[in-house]
Amino acid sequence: MSRDQKFFDMYSLVIGALIIFALAILVLSMKMSDLTQGIYTRDVAEYQSDLAGRIRPLGQVYRAGEEHASSAPTVETTAEPEPVATAMSGPQVYNAACLACHGAGIGGAPVLGDAVEWAGRIAQGRDLLIEHALQGFSSATGYMPPKGGRLDLSDSEVEAAVDYIIDESK
Repeated sequence: MSRDQKFFDMYSLVIGALIIFALAILVLSMKMSDLTQGIYTRDVAEYQSDLAGRIRPLGQVYRAGEEHASSAPTVETTAEPEPVATAMSGPQVYNAACLACHGAGIGGAPVLGDAVEWAGRIAQGRDLLIEHALQGFSSATGYMPPKGGRLDLSDSEVEAAVDYIIDESK
């Protein structure tokens, strides 16, 4: 047998297999069509009512002077509970409010941890430091705003921050 004859035989075999495959798909699709056609043949009135339900408008427009009762459901609202306030610790208050000035010595603020700068202030007493932190303080060396500019802080949170600063600066 020649090479051309082998190619022609192989080509005919592949084409024949593809034709058989296509015919099998055609027969299968016709059987499936016959089986599923009975599902969609319903009464015409039922079909039309289903169609009307699917294409009905979402709302209605009323002209001025027309009165219609609202069919919208009413929703009861409940009062939202107030959030629970959590007190911050001394280090948290320091990082949130005090660090801006006492971290770099801005505006004459003594730097946290500098025992020499804090020695004179700590010697005046804890109560005076807390009073200056709560009410603010102004001197020739600088200005301390009340509660470090964070008026949302509670007095106990500011006291905790002062205690933290004293402990870190001794």
